[in-house]
Amino acid sequence: MECADILIAAGRRSVSPSWQPARQWRKALNVIRTCHRLARLGILSAGVLPRSTSYVAIKVHHDGDSDADADTYGAGFSVAADDESFKGLVKEKRDHCFRRLGGSAGIAAALASDSERGIRGDDGDVRRRREAFGGNTYPKPRPKSFFSHVWDALSDVFLIVLLVCAVVSLGFGIKEHGLKDGWYDGVSIFLAVFLVAAVSAVSNHSQAKRFDKLASESDNIAVTVVRAARRQEVSIFEIVVGDVVILKIGDSVPADGVFLEGHGLQLDESSMTGEPHPIEIDAEKSPFLTAGVKIIDGYGRMLVTAVGIDTLWGEMMSSITKETTEPTPLQERLEGLTSSIGKIGVAVAVLVFTVLTARHFTGSTKDDQGKPLFDKGHVTFDAVFSALVAIFQQAVTIIVVAIPEGLPLAVTLTLAFSMKRMVKENALVRRLSACETMGSVTAICTDKTGTLTLNQMKVTEFWVGTEQPRAATAIAGSVVSLLCQGAGINTTGSVYKPDNVSPPEISGSPTEKALLSWAVADLGMDADELKRSCKVVHVEAFNSDKKRSGIMIRDNATGSVIAHWKGAAEMVLANCSMYVDTDGAAHELGVEQRKNLEKVINDMAVGSLRCIAFAYKQVDSEQTKIDDEGLTLLGFVGLEDPCRPEVKAAIAACTKAGVAVKMVTGDNILTARAIAKECGIISSNDPNGIVIEGHEFRAMSPEQQLEVVDNIRVMARSLPLDKLVLVQRLKQKGHVVAVTGDGTNDAPALKEADVGLSMGVQGTEVAKESSDIIILNDNFDTVVTATRWGRCVYNNIQKFIQFQLTVNVAALVINFVSAITTGKMPLTTVQLLWVNLIMDTMGALALATDTPTKTLMDRPPRKKNRVTPPIGRTAPLISNAMWRNLMAQAAFQIAVLLALQYRGRDVFGTDEKANGTMIFNAFVLCQVFNEFNAREIEKKDVFAGVLKNRMFLVIIAVTLVLQVVMVEVLTRFAGTKRLGLGQWGVCLAIAAVSWPIGWAVKFIPVPDRTLHQILTRRESS
Repeated sequence: MECADILIAAGRRSVSPSWQPARQWRKALNVIRTCHRLARLGILSAGVLPRSTSYVAIKVHHDGDSDADADTYGAGFSVAADDESFKGLVKEKRDHCFRRLGGSAGIAAALASDSERGIRGDDGDVRRRREAFGGNTYPKPRPKSFFSHVWDALSDVFLIVLLVCAVVSLGFGIKEHGLKDGWYDGVSIFLAVFLVAAVSAVSNHSQAKRFDKLASESDNIAVTVVRAARRQEVSIFEIVVGDVVILKIGDSVPADGVFLEGHGLQLDESSMTGEPHPIEIDAEKSPFLTAGVKIIDGYGRMLVTAVGIDTLWGEMMSSITKETTEPTPLQERLEGLTSSIGKIGVAVAVLVFTVLTARHFTGSTKDDQGKPLFDKGHVTFDAVFSALVAIFQQAVTIIVVAIPEGLPLAVTLTLAFSMKRMVKENALVRRLSACETMGSVTAICTDKTGTLTLNQMKVTEFWVGTEQPRAATAIAGSVVSLLCQGAGINTTGSVYKPDNVSPPEISGSPTEKALLSWAVADLGMDADELKRSCKVVHVEAFNSDKKRSGIMIRDNATGSVIAHWKGAAEMVLANCSMYVDTDGAAHELGVEQRKNLEKVINDMAVGSLRCIAFAYKQVDSEQTKIDDEGLTLLGFVGLEDPCRPEVKAAIAACTKAGVAVKMVTGDNILTARAIAKECGIISSNDPNGIVIEGHEFRAMSPEQQLEVVDNIRVMARSLPLDKLVLVQRLKQKGHVVAVTGDGTNDAPALKEADVGLSMGVQGTEVAKESSDIIILNDNFDTVVTATRWGRCVYNNIQKFIQFQLTVNVAALVINFVSAITTGKMPLTTVQLLWVNLIMDTMGALALATDTPTKTLMDRPPRKKNRVTPPIGRTAPLISNAMWRNLMAQAAFQIAVLLALQYRGRDVFGTDEKANGTMIFNAFVLCQVFNEFNAREIEKKDVFAGVLKNRMFLVIIAVTLVLQVVMVEVLTRFAGTKRLGLGQWGVCLAIAAVSWPIGWAVKFIPVPDRTLHQILTRRESS
């Protein structure tokens, strides 16, 4: 080490800046000194440094290289951020500007970027670019404010009528009783109306904010960029000008840019131009890529030249307001139900108004002292008009109570609640209607790789010809070289090695990563050297039909051209006429040898391995298309991808719930069968289950397909078109179908399905945009979770319908009968508005936020041999069990409250006002107790899981507290009188009877068919 110290000291004393080797010596000797110290600590023997400890590999960067990098990255931009000609380069496709700037390479240099290494990418560099050229975001239209929601709530025509009545009541009250006592009735109605509107606005505003947040999460997609020579994924919102973006099939172009390099890149610009024809991109004739367009074939790199509002896509999106609250099918049907109930309410209100008017002006309506309210001997305009306004006000209040505005609100609440919770469970809902439809799914067509399996592939078997070498050292160097080319160049993945010590960073799809890892670790592949040694001539990207990818390369040393193919083993083997052995000798592929190789493939498939074959061919340098005939087989690798541990239980849950799971995969039929057995899709208990290949299914007639489609459990070697036809046939059989997909070619099947589920990790942007729900973790268990939430949504809506209709029926009948018999309404306008608030907004909050239970998956969506229609379309909103429950509760409430109306004063010895307060109090408490009954439609135990639903308990507590305040504190406002403990006890006892009634009535059996179906069947018979 003394020598090293002398050299370093000499370097320090040197003042000549031209003596660059001194710096290199200092770096090298520092590394040697460090390694020497590590060796003495015994660390090298533990394997920290790779391979042999007899030498040390030192990577020393020449200072000139560092200076060059600094020049590239540290240089300023030679194009101004406000240069209109540059800003419109891609937007207006200015070819002359593109040439003037020196093409893609010149533009990259002008933006202080590099086509291979990208931008520097540190925080300072990204911030500098964002300040100069802007970020990749666009201003969104401002969402509706809270006061806008208040205004919408107050726009209800019946609330407006009530406000007019309140104004008239206020005026007449002040005129008749003076300002001190005459303002109570009018102001009370004002406050009640505004309270109803405010609560509704708060709910709607919070849901709108939640939907906007979920929409922004859906827009936040990951983009692969190259920064500092390293591939990495960043958010689309973090893209900056100068970034080098990696593009592949199914991606959306994240910003405006120019083409750098690639092969066979084709775009679908129909979203921007309306033209359906694909556009081919190349560096000379068509180098421009516009934000928002889709990659439909090939792959490549682009240089970002404009982001955010400087792109045409950004301009369009900043002017578009996203409507996140479009009505779902169930909401539309509930609007129809609301309209029907409203018409009944209007009819009852008209009758009540007529009866009350007649009784009032004939002297039949009397006050507390038994005197007629209308004095026929002293008739004045004010008296007549005031009486008519008061009666009209009560009639309008009946309409307000009768119309169940809470039904659409309940749907919105439960959908928003479900969407928020589903995101936490890795299911991002893009279309609200999917939440409803998932509840009635009867068949799920799922992919295998990544959905049923872990998507953690690893090479576990390797064959060269019919031999299985133990290590790469047992294989001829020429074969290893060809295998490295086949794995390292014919790939969409990449290998980045930051230095000699750190392990390589490998990116790409799970299959590509597994193959590249194997090539680096077992074959000793040097990816950088491999790329330098040859030039890519032509590329054929992986194709779902051929199930293989090809590449044609030219060796820089010899000039020879080689075509490499990689893909599904039996597909590649079918095109081979020769094979090589471990010694590198080529042999003709005879019948016997082909059988032996097919046995190798089958043995791997039976062992649940995905078998990939490598083949090559020496080709003519003049060829422009990659030849795939007469290939020479290099070898096979077997990729292991274990099943997810939770999948078997998830599929068992689907089977128990009556949901058929069908695996649709491009894998070998033996591999597919082995995985299906492991997952539980096929079993010995299912003798009718069919495992079929795609070509067999395609060869059938539509009638034959319909015969077998129910029994298909696995479809192997399938094409995207096979999945589409399978979905169509299942729908023709009456199934509600959910489909998982990740590729661009899956888009038609995802759109055709009742619910399309795309994969968030491996899924392309085209697949995601075609889907209704994005499975963020690519896990089949999440699909089952989405199904459970779908059933929960519909179940919660039914609970709320049962609860609200009970209140509606009871309120309408009580008010109508009381008006006809006594000429009075038992509940005042303010009291009715309070009941309306309880059953609409607060009832929706309590019942629409229940979480799914395991028992939801115990009920199959089909009964006997009839498949239930998709929920939210044709299934009855009110089941027979719901009619049974609500009629029993409504009858009880009507009987008890009418008894209080007629006999309450005599039984309890109270005056008119106290008796009215008891009726009001008992009616509200009956609704509170009935909310517990509404939690279960068919089960008798209505308290199961109630402690887990905090929202329900909070709403019940708040309602009870506010009811006490209404009765005991706000007596003038609510028109009530304070009650004693005994009277409160009577009201609570009356309300509590609803629990045993709700329990007992569920012993009454009800038919599965609706009354309409029963009557229709009798008529037809």
